[in-house]
Amino acid sequence: MKPHTEQLEHASVRQYCKLVRVPAIANSFVSLAEQAVKENQSHIRYLEALLQVESEERDRHAIGNRTRDAQLPRMKTLEEFDFTQAPQIPAAKIRELAEGGYIERSEPVVLIGECGTGKSHLATGLCLAACRQKKRVRFTTAAALVNELVEAKQNNQVRRAMARWRRYDLIALDEVGYVPLADVGAEFLFQVIAERAEKAALIVTTNLPFSEWTTVFPNPRLCSALLDRITDRAHIIETGPNRIASAERWRGGRKNRRGLIRLSP
Repeated sequence: MKPHTEQLEHASVRQYCKLVRVPAIANSFVSLAEQAVKENQSHIRYLEALLQVESEERDRHAIGNRTRDAQLPRMKTLEEFDFTQAPQIPAAKIRELAEGGYIERSEPVVLIGECGTGKSHLATGLCLAACRQKKRVRFTTAAALVNELVEAKQNNQVRRAMARWRRYDLIALDEVGYVPLADVGAEFLFQVIAERAEKAALIVTTNLPFSEWTTVFPNPRLCSALLDRITDRAHIIETGPNRIASAERWRGGRKNRRGLIRLSP
């Protein structure tokens, strides 16, 4: 084939690729064609290779978009977490969660421990794993979420703001319990969490044992109801050995899912 004719054909293919929006094929069809000739591949095999590169590129693009939309504070993967330095954290359980089954089953994950025990790193890693599975993810602190909803209330935009939070497959609420919340803030936080119960997944990190949550949620009924929603069917993982109240103690003190809950003595 003459070079001029070949150039025209290449330009035509690239134009068609642009029209049907397959940029990866446009970038790869020449090199893959040369490889196909060299390896004596069939036309079907060549077509399969073209479609594969386009599919992989679209997956990378989708994952990149999900990761940006998640607004992660930093890019920390589970692969980077050193479980040998934190033997109290069940590595096998974390890896199981990373497979995403809890998201499909709409189950909460609660990470409890002192500052510096890896809660935020694990939450971020689980969010990244969910992004790789092309889930809609959002990472935020409890204070930032409350502030957003309080501002939305001032602008008569609460319904719209709540609708944005409902569309996520997974929400990670970091630093729950670090800052005491006023009644309106606690009510907004409860509303977000309650609406996700048995419908969508949630990750919560906190430095407080459950028995001390009344220090940041002063309304005891609201606090009990909030803990009920968070702990129901939850995967509760202790990241630090100190000041951690037993999850079973909390669960043992629950009357029922909808009633007033009290800690057992």
